[in-house]
Amino acid sequence: MREFGKYVIFLGSLFVRREKFKTYYQLVLDESIQIGVKSTFLFVLVATFMGAVTTVQTAFNLVSPLIPKFVISQVVRDMSIYELAPTIMAVIFAGKVGSSMAGGIGTMKITEQIDALEVMGINSSSYLVLPKIIASLLMFPLLVVIAGVCAIFGGYLAGTLTGIVTPTEYIQGIRSSFDPYTIQFALIKSVVFAFIISSVSCFKGYNTRGGALEVGVASTEAVTTSVITLLLSNYFLAELLLNE
Repeated sequence: MREFGKYVIFLGSLFVRREKFKTYYQLVLDESIQIGVKSTFLFVLVATFMGAVTTVQTAFNLVSPLIPKFVISQVVRDMSIYELAPTIMAVIFAGKVGSSMAGGIGTMKITEQIDALEVMGINSSSYLVLPKIIASLLMFPLLVVIAGVCAIFGGYLAGTLTGIVTPTEYIQGIRSSFDPYTIQFALIKSVVFAFIISSVSCFKGYNTRGGALEVGVASTEAVTTSVITLLLSNYFLAELLLNE
């Protein structure tokens, strides 16, 4: 509970003695490139293969001849939108971006760069952390959308090239019984996950003490804490938003 209290106080410190909007605008753009653009290839690659594997495994388990083939793409669609795109990609996001945030801020902490910012009258937590959180909230939902599209497309490639389903059957399954609320649900999850990963990672990095070894420890703790927290929040969001 003490650690959670420090985390809440840390979040509150982001909104005092803020810099001018122009300063944050440029910082958010820079962070968006680091967080979003440079993660796109990894997300596309992982999502495409996850969709392909989901198609093959679903077809393998579809043993009854009474079940039409288009159900395969229905399963791929729902799995991609509900879990693969937002949740699995959030774990990858925590490992790639979250550890980088914690390591970068932790290095600045132990080399006293953060202390130098404070001496200059700059709120270091707001200046360093707030742009990262805003950029994560902007870019991660876009990455989730890209991942969802790539997963469904990867399933299409795997299904049609191997003869598991025909292109017509796959498109039929994608369009059959589609609920637009699933897109809203995935985007809500992506925003929550982006905030959790970015804020927890920056908090761990900002509170680093010691030397280079402690920076590595902070990066590891940032990833593990973020993943555990987002998995718990994933369950509660499902209960809250899907349980009628």
